[in-house]
Amino acid sequence: MQYVCDECGHTATKWLGNCPNCGSWHTFKEFKVERKPASEKEHKGKVEGLEESPPPQKLEDIASHAKDRFMSHIQELDRVLGGGFVSGSFVLIGGDPGIGKSTLTLQIGKANPELRILYCAGEESAGQIRQRAKRLGVDSANFYVYTDTNIDNVLKEARKMNPDLLIVDSIQTVYRTELTSMAGSIQQVKECAALLQQLAKKQDITTLVIGHVTKEGSIAGPRVLEHMVDTVLQFEGDSNYNYRMLRSLKNRFGPAQEVGVFEMKESGLVDVLNPSQLFLSDYDSSVSGNAVICSIEGSRSLLVEVQALTTPSNYGTPQRTANGFDHRRLSLLLAVLEKRGGYQFSGQDVYLNIAGGLKVNDPAADLGVICALVSSLLDKSISSNIAFLGEVGLGGEIRAVNKVDQRLGEIQKLGFEKALIPCASAPERRYDLQLMEASNMMEAIKKPFSKS
Repeated sequence: MQYVCDECGHTATKWLGNCPNCGSWHTFKEFKVERKPASEKEHKGKVEGLEESPPPQKLEDIASHAKDRFMSHIQELDRVLGGGFVSGSFVLIGGDPGIGKSTLTLQIGKANPELRILYCAGEESAGQIRQRAKRLGVDSANFYVYTDTNIDNVLKEARKMNPDLLIVDSIQTVYRTELTSMAGSIQQVKECAALLQQLAKKQDITTLVIGHVTKEGSIAGPRVLEHMVDTVLQFEGDSNYNYRMLRSLKNRFGPAQEVGVFEMKESGLVDVLNPSQLFLSDYDSSVSGNAVICSIEGSRSLLVEVQALTTPSNYGTPQRTANGFDHRRLSLLLAVLEKRGGYQFSGQDVYLNIAGGLKVNDPAADLGVICALVSSLLDKSISSNIAFLGEVGLGGEIRAVNKVDQRLGEIQKLGFEKALIPCASAPERRYDLQLMEASNMMEAIKKPFSKS
């Protein structure tokens, strides 16, 4: 028996509370060691066509592909991939159940009917896929469905057909008969992923694999799976909203943390090309506690509404609730407001919400968040047509943020008239905006409540 860390794949001969490799706690799981076939039976464990590798080549002698990339013709997906699929790449896409992973992969056949696609389904029958494809309007003559979950058969069909794109839905359902463990186990996932990686690199077949997620939201299986692939895409979104965010957590061929925005409709996922306008569609500046921040997600600027609500606490310990914003960051900002600004939140329940179901991790959201909190505490609305960007330090100082010109360009495009920015973040060019600069928290908080 061996014990394997769920986070990083580190193995040990006994159970450990703390992983010595990644430092995670209580992540070691027990599994039975699979024995390799005996030498006289080794040929049974090999996959035809994947045993041999080309000899070493000089870098200057390696021929580049005439067609290094091909487009899915789904704008937001191509944006997140860095300009389309790279030929021979290995892509992993994860997300909560029902968020739209299978829907998006099926829609590739609709958006680009010229692509030769082999869809290997382990969770649905061919008839079920046909029904869903009909609802989504997928009617491509080059879209093939294969429902076998034996990885050897999948590889054999892929090599015979040589598709432009191989889709495996999902990696937890395929298995190899040489291993006695169940499909979805750590060793099955690692073995099947390694074979699919070899197929992508040696046969130059672009492979897209769908992965399940754990209850914490991370991709299920050993962490080594994410290291093996070229690109990791993560679907984010609240089931109560129709909006979906596709984020690249890792990308060897493009920018990481790039974000694509979709809207889920009856006809499938639809590109949202102007997400800022979508997230601000219900913004009401006359209500206290509402503010607009400019966040950078990947390479794009997004204007998002922050909603704060403070009420007197009826319990000994005040509640602190954040939706779409880091809970620990909220506690830090409240501590700075109390220590440096003298605003008393110790007897207040505090609720913070990022409207639209978006998750914001950009430090530039700090300034808008503290102004929204003070606005709710004082029950005074923030003056209209103003957007915020700036990081708040522990000393109450307003620190500079990156990509100021890009942020201000988005603020101006959406019709805002004012922007509250740090003094250290001077833009390189002029804008049709009233720029209000602040160097510290107390100076910044006074300005949005002024009617001038």
